[in-house]
Amino acid sequence: MTSRGLHRMIPRRGGRRKAVMLGVIGTTVVLGLGATMVPLLADDGLSIAVVADTTATAVPQDGDNSVKTTLATCPAPCDGNPRGAREAVLTFLVTKLPANAMNVRATLRVHAWQKFQATVTAHESRLDARAARPMPTPLGAALDTVTGVAKGFNEWDVSGLVTGNGIWTLSLAQAGLDTRIYWASGENRNPDLRPSLTISYDGVGIRPPSASPSVAPSPTVTASRPPASPTVSPSVSPSPARPSPTTTPPPPESGKCGTVSAKLVPGCGAWWGMYSPTNAAAGWDHGKAVSDVEKQVGRKFDIVHRYHDFSNTGSNGAFPDEFQQQQMREGRLMFFAWESRIFSSGTVLTWKDVYSGRYDATIDAVAGRIRAIGQPVFIGFDHEPEDEPAKGSDADFVRAWRYVHDRFADAKADNAVWVWTMMGWSGHYDRYAGLYPGDRYVDWVAWDPYNFHVCNGSTVWKSPSTTIGSFYRWLDQNGIGAGKPRMLAEFGTNMNAADPNAKRRWFEEFPAALKAHPKIKAAVYFNSAGMTKTTSTCNMMMNQNAAAVAGFAAAGRDSYLRQPTGGSR
Repeated sequence: MTSRGLHRMIPRRGGRRKAVMLGVIGTTVVLGLGATMVPLLADDGLSIAVVADTTATAVPQDGDNSVKTTLATCPAPCDGNPRGAREAVLTFLVTKLPANAMNVRATLRVHAWQKFQATVTAHESRLDARAARPMPTPLGAALDTVTGVAKGFNEWDVSGLVTGNGIWTLSLAQAGLDTRIYWASGENRNPDLRPSLTISYDGVGIRPPSASPSVAPSPTVTASRPPASPTVSPSVSPSPARPSPTTTPPPPESGKCGTVSAKLVPGCGAWWGMYSPTNAAAGWDHGKAVSDVEKQVGRKFDIVHRYHDFSNTGSNGAFPDEFQQQQMREGRLMFFAWESRIFSSGTVLTWKDVYSGRYDATIDAVAGRIRAIGQPVFIGFDHEPEDEPAKGSDADFVRAWRYVHDRFADAKADNAVWVWTMMGWSGHYDRYAGLYPGDRYVDWVAWDPYNFHVCNGSTVWKSPSTTIGSFYRWLDQNGIGAGKPRMLAEFGTNMNAADPNAKRRWFEEFPAALKAHPKIKAAVYFNSAGMTKTTSTCNMMMNQNAAAVAGFAAAGRDSYLRQPTGGSR
């Protein structure tokens, strides 16, 4: 939990809120055998309930449309009001579609109570379907049209947008009748009338092997120094969501130690990583900040984690810097946590700033430097977005993430491995579905678990398994990022003043906790006091004393965390 590379301690308040649940009508996929893609018949497919809907309108008297039992469409003028145009906006979360499903077809089904001589077209939408009354915006790409609204369910083929797992938002726009048509919403008391998305596919195929089964650990990096300040581009309309140019490969088969997938998944065990900050007194030497800890624990780290901003200059914004280039030459993997803010001034950018095109020059410059690295690197955009209310809505975050990802794809920076990092706190479980950009935009799923103990006013000492296990199980139960490798992008533990060896034992127990959660393929310690106060009862540093260092070093010697590739060699 970091801001500008500093630890951000968030009070954990309130009870667990109900998470968004998808209604998935049973599907059975028969697995195929063969050396290449083999088409197989799928069962009845997936029927997915709407997770959010609203009516976009400029009429203030409409109230909170996101909680109404009906949606409305109407052109302008509508019922004699020149400003009365309305669009029905619907969002669906698709998580259960097999990653290698073939010939995916998606049908939007929305119920009307009467027959109308009207034309209604389904469009891709960038609006927030959870907003009370979003303003209508220029329509996205048209997907399908119903000419003549039928009483009962009307259907639109939206396969042009919904091509796999992810969050998909559509809008219905009306023409040919200047009075309102009402449609059943997700809040309708009759569940049989609620909007749904029906997905079918012809079958699944066996995924071909990755073209690059291993990763060279020691690249030669050439990165040009960027301009001192980014050039601001004029505002442009963000591009529609596009598929990633490469398909996320599955994790390598267990036991194949020494292999690394194109998305940096180790063939066995897990990467061992470190975030260790520096300061002005140390000359802002980011290399020494890591190497000093490595000397203490007797090994190199596989992953070095650093936080960067949108300044596009200096070590904060013009990454990789000289320290990271040297660390890569020595065999370490980089994890760039990229924050939409300016560290030196404290300026916080909004996600609308990002997807408006205002920072395209910065995004493109970073993409160019990443491409020039010539090997896969981890990158994450705005970790822990659930703790950034000033930046915009959850839908804004998703839109900004996709926008940045798409510009990297356009720049051919295909070596960027995208890490989606959440806090993983149960108080936000109801938001994570709406914060997930979609499978094609995410390569790893990560969260930041901590055993704060008394640092946050708790009296509970959590074991490593308890610390990391809650969100791990929630991901399993809710299907977010299904099949993707997982990472502890930050983790840490406090001391126990009543037991001087408690932190040492916690570290010694950590490898066993990872083995019990085998989808976690990387763990990065956040070695900073950050915004927790270091006191006689609170110290989150892994090297606070000799006992803690001994425990951490013991964990790092475990064979599960000593990859034949990477820094641990």
